Amino acid sequence: MKVLDLDFRYFGAGCCLRERWDHRGKCYQLSMEEMNVNKQYAIIEYHPKYASKTVKMWRDSKEQAIDQKEIHPFENHVYFINHILPERFQINLAVINEKVVGLIAYNKTEINQLYIHVDHQGIGIGEALLNIAKKHSSGSLTLYTFEKNKNAQRFYEKHGFIIIGRGTENEENLPDILYEWTFKK
Repeated sequence: MKVLDLDFRYFGAGCCLRERWDHRGKCYQLSMEEMNVNKQYAIIEYHPKYASKTVKMWRDSKEQAIDQKEIHPFENHVYFINHILPERFQINLAVINEKVVGLIAYNKTEINQLYIHVDHQGIGIGEALLNIAKKHSSGSLTLYTFEKNKNAQRFYEKHGFIIIGRGTENEENLPDILYEWTFKK
């Protein structure tokens, strides 16, 4: 079957992240192999069955990035990802053999969370997740990152984000940076 490469775009009530259009304009479900950009990982929509794996990856990655333990109990974090975050954000995961290695939570104007497992950084997973958020944006996106997370700063700046503000209005009471990306024609 000939497949049009449409970069995992949403098509209203038609295709979504795990589907593509064929040459006849019919939407069909992608296999795990077809979803892999580099045959190492798949990007899927979040499902609560991945809650514990996602939260563990998220907490480990965040702790490594800011050198600070998570302030919320694990169970509260699971509740947050299953009930609070999905109210305002689309959540996608990067998985390798059912292991969660990446997470992004975004809407048309904001990226709320982007974490990649420390053992899987630098192989394109963050870029793939970021590109999905960009494609579904209103033309610009904002996000915060911690000032001490130099790797994240380099990553965002490499991908077209610019600093538009600074502050410390976060639960961790750490200095943070507000970034913005704007689509350039």
